[in-house]
Amino acid sequence: MEPKILYRAMIEEVPDETYTLPLGKAEVTQPGSDLTIISYGRPLYTCQQAIEAVKKDKTDISIELIDLRSIYPWDRETVLASVRKTGRAIIVHESMINYGVGSEIAATIQENLLFYLKSPVRRLGGWTTHTGLSYEKYIFPDETRVYDNILQSLEDE
Repeated sequence: MEPKILYRAMIEEVPDETYTLPLGKAEVTQPGSDLTIISYGRPLYTCQQAIEAVKKDKTDISIELIDLRSIYPWDRETVLASVRKTGRAIIVHESMINYGVGSEIAATIQENLLFYLKSPVRRLGGWTTHTGLSYEKYIFPDETRVYDNILQSLEDE
């Protein structure tokens, strides 16, 4: 299903000249050292808003935000290097929490970095239910859920 809400969600600069995005190469949109958030598509903007809200309340927190840009193939090296550095990870996506992209990323992190983790890997996705378009806003992760999970992850040890 195409995320039509992205058409109106953000206004960004687009180069006039022809350009390409490398398939399977994530972008670290915000460097950090205390926590890694991995996302893509529309939830990426929700994560940015939640990070800004956390920074207002806790100025000493440094959160790395990774935009996967593609989910298959996905950039394991960038994600693993970031989580190895921070010791914490939250994966935020729109699909249902179970059996989705977040589950695969979480499994990969756990399999490769178990002894580096300071906190359990957290997955934030849609609730495990199918819903109509008019109720989507109630099942997708919102700024509050991301904010709360950031604080919980940072409190874990």
